[in-house]
Amino acid sequence: MSKHTLSVLVENKPGVLARVASLFSRRGYNIDSLAVGPTEHPEISRMTIVVAVEGLPLEQVTKQLNKLVEVIKIVELDGASSVNRELILVKVRADAATRGQVLDVVQLFKAKVVDVAPDALTIQLTGNSDKLEDFMKVIEPFGVRELVQSGMVAIGRGSRSITDRTLKPVPVAVTAN
Repeated sequence: MSKHTLSVLVENKPGVLARVASLFSRRGYNIDSLAVGPTEHPEISRMTIVVAVEGLPLEQVTKQLNKLVEVIKIVELDGASSVNRELILVKVRADAATRGQVLDVVQLFKAKVVDVAPDALTIQLTGNSDKLEDFMKVIEPFGVRELVQSGMVAIGRGSRSITDRTLKPVPVAVTAN
């Protein structure tokens, strides 16, 4: 199975996320990553969905997604034509003896320390999934106390936007003074 990243524009209304997620669930697909947030248009949200499926079943799912009234547009993003990032927050044991080594790892990966305690550091790192995996391999020997990772967010490269021709312009009322 291969991983596919879908960028889905939807109406920003209650219940849309549940309907989209249930569509994948009914087909028996596990969503590897799901991130939802507003776009440059407040009435529209963007879902970035990463799912591992074979090619043809993905086509079936996208056709069914397009049938949902709230779905505006679906674009599959591949790695070469998109920029994708994830965020990780990891709380690591860092006593007086190991703190310097942990800080060296933080600097090496261009991460950021966002909280300091006498025996731990909370580190923030953004990047693609490979970078985050590499970071975790290096930091794990120090002792991970807690970990949280966001879903992937992705956007196409270049100046084109998937909302360019999707949205109808909103008329602006002009008043005479």
